[in-house]
Amino acid sequence: MTTQIGVLVMSYGTPESLDGVEAYYTHIRRGNPPSPEQLKELKDRYEAIVGGVFPLRENTDRQVEALQEALNKDNRDPEVEYVCFQGLKHAHPFIEDGVQAMADQGITRSVGVVLAPHYSAMSVGGYIKRAKEKAESMGIEMAFVESYHLHPKLIEVLANRLSRRLDEFEEAGANRDEVRVLFSAHSLPERILATGDPYRDQLLETSQAIADKTGVKSWQFTWQSAGRTAEPWLGPDILDTLRELSKEQVKYVLSAPIGFVSDHLEVLYDLDIEAQNIAAELDMRLMRIESLNSDPGYMEVLSDVVRSKADQWKADRS
Repeated sequence: MTTQIGVLVMSYGTPESLDGVEAYYTHIRRGNPPSPEQLKELKDRYEAIVGGVFPLRENTDRQVEALQEALNKDNRDPEVEYVCFQGLKHAHPFIEDGVQAMADQGITRSVGVVLAPHYSAMSVGGYIKRAKEKAESMGIEMAFVESYHLHPKLIEVLANRLSRRLDEFEEAGANRDEVRVLFSAHSLPERILATGDPYRDQLLETSQAIADKTGVKSWQFTWQSAGRTAEPWLGPDILDTLRELSKEQVKYVLSAPIGFVSDHLEVLYDLDIEAQNIAAELDMRLMRIESLNSDPGYMEVLSDVVRSKADQWKADRS
């Protein structure tokens, strides 16, 4: 008899259309709707990325489908079938909806994984807390993948993307060593450092591992997409970093947003439009590595960490 193991694939979420932008950001702002001016700016940003297309939702849907396929294609246990469910932080289906869908299907054991390789109590920790509370209320036993930032296949896939872009710089006449690589991730409030949160350290570890694998010496870490709140956020921001690099006479920059796994607003607008505009003003050549999206290598990473968690949990129970 085949046993179904649920897999809750969690991510931040995005509105499905321009009409859903206000409700989406109202949820992010804990019930406080954006002002008319803020709403217009947000909608303008979405309009700027391919006319308002919402690639994150499409990418996430494909990632969930591809992960389920990968899990069952190379399944080591013929008595187990993996069934993936989507759970979003700020949009439907919410995290709790995904757990409910598992319960409705009669699933009693599951694994939760977030589409983000690096752990922070403010990000991944929050997803896990919500999923755990709902799972316990529904009688579902759930184990969680907290991070996978140094998974060898993840480093390999990201290193290959980095190398391909460096090759393009060389083909355009630049010396490989002249290209400054900027690893980046979504900024979080600085207060996480006082609690010993591992987010920054894990990002630096991933950056170092990729640099070691590619032989890159000229690199640094920067932040992006900070929230607009009164408290300080981790910096420097990538826009400020570009301005500083211009003062150092750096002409070639490769952006590697390793904290993100999908093409979405923070990549397609913050980097491909906003950062590119600054680079153009500074007479700087800026390129970006491709996002992981549903790359088979990334699906291999996710399927491996999910299976490992399920196997560990099975061993603990025996």
